[in-house]
Amino acid sequence: MKSEDTPFEGGPMDGRVLPVLLGPTGHPPKQYRIPVPDAAGGPPTVLVYRRVPRGQSKRLGLQQGWKYEYEPEGTPSRLRWPWSKPGTGPGTGPDATPGGKREDTDG
Repeated sequence: MKSEDTPFEGGPMDGRVLPVLLGPTGHPPKQYRIPVPDAAGGPPTVLVYRRVPRGQSKRLGLQQGWKYEYEPEGTPSRLRWPWSKPGTGPGTGPDATPGGKREDTDG
C-alpha cells in the first residue's frame, strides 16, 4: 500500500507529521482516529481528525495535498447519501416526538 506523510493541526498531535495509508483513489481517509490509552486502565480516549485541503498552487489553482485538523467534539463518521438531509440521525426523523416530549398514546 502507498502512504503519504500528512501533517496534523490542532489538538495533542499539533505539528506532527505521520505517514497515512492512501485508499484506492490515492486519497487519505476523510477521518483519522487515534486511540489514546487511559493511564488508569479505563477505556481509551479517541482523538478524531478531519481531512481538509492543504492549499492550492498559485498558477493553476490545483490542490497541493491534504492535512488533518483536530475535531474536538469527535463527531462520528457516517455515510452521507445525496438524498439524506443534514443533521438527520437515529431518533431525529419524522417518527420522533418533537422537543423530547412524552408521546401521549391515551388520547
